[in-house]
Amino acid sequence: QLKLVESGGGLVQPGGSLRLSCAPSGFTLVNSAIGWFRQAPGKEREGVSCISVGGTTTNYPDSVKGRFVISRDRAKNAVYLQMNSLKPEDTAVYYCAVQWRPTSGSCTLDQGWYDFWGQGTQVTVSS
Repeated sequence: QLKLVESGGGLVQPGGSLRLSCAPSGFTLVNSAIGWFRQAPGKEREGVSCISVGGTTTNYPDSVKGRFVISRDRAKNAVYLQMNSLKPEDTAVYYCAVQWRPTSGSCTLDQGWYDFWGQGTQVTVSS
């Protein structure tokens, strides 16, 4: 059974950091572009980061630019989201998603572009 598993969420104080991991089960990420998305209660899901197949292109919305960093480790078949200077408004369920065969060397924060999604991990930023 194919799965995409997010981990690393939890409760953190404002200004703190967390690193989320996204790892597949049953397939490899080597040819895939990856996106991270989040959904807060009562709000629509939004993209917070993506990384291209080669890892040379990343995208972030202004709301997290300079605080979040996406990276990928081919040897470990995983993608990470380092989140620094966290704010209460970063509280949400965070999801990773895979575009298995991207036709370009880029990536997008458009969630409709992605083929497969994980179940999410909760991030709560609160004092």
